[in-house]
Amino acid sequence: MRRLSLVVCAVIAAATAVPFAAQAQVQGRPGRGQQDNERQQQEDSAKKRKRDEEWGNNRAPLQALRNAGPCPFVKTLYDAGRYVEFKDNREASANAGFSGEIQGISAGCQYKDDQPIKVAMEILFEMGKGPQAAGTSKTYRYWVAVTDRNRAIIAKQSFDLPVTFPAGQDRVYVTENIAEILIPRAGLTTSGSNFEVLIGFEVTPQMAAFNRDGKRFRLNVGTATAAAGTASAPR
Repeated sequence: MRRLSLVVCAVIAAATAVPFAAQAQVQGRPGRGQQDNERQQQEDSAKKRKRDEEWGNNRAPLQALRNAGPCPFVKTLYDAGRYVEFKDNREASANAGFSGEIQGISAGCQYKDDQPIKVAMEILFEMGKGPQAAGTSKTYRYWVAVTDRNRAIIAKQSFDLPVTFPAGQDRVYVTENIAEILIPRAGLTTSGSNFEVLIGFEVTPQMAAFNRDGKRFRLNVGTATAAAGTASAPR
């Protein structure tokens, strides 16, 4: 667990957000697709229980303070919310290397009078190691950006996140603390709702397209498949 800081000071570039993909469910006699969905829901529920046990459902990292208005919106950018490496750029489970996913964000803010907005947050990452992962350690990179509500990036900073997978484990949780993000305000009437704080992995264009299309693998994807000598396509 590290304590990091980000100070907002200049306009850098433009940014856009991508909506979440919807998933339809069909009622009736269970088919293979529905059985797969039920099995995935069971796995997701077990993963959530494990995540809650390890993370402790921590909330409110900042001391309570009467704010002049609402806090900035804090969220994961959809295109960069997951990181999946593929050997030779082939999207198959047996080709998966290191992977990662932003599982949760806890955030709070403080500001009053003409003071800047101070944001602190805690980010929970879940990292995976597939059959093509080289070694037991990987340095991921992620970024935190402050935007003017979907119009322009005010500030952006990238961070290294080194991760080591213990022997026999292909999935680990890592928590990062962003101790302080300072967002200047133009005046007393400038509230936190004018800003967004976005978080994402540094991904390749192929990874971004993979996420945008709604494809996904489990974070330890391919381990059992590789042992069986088969490959599967992404969901």
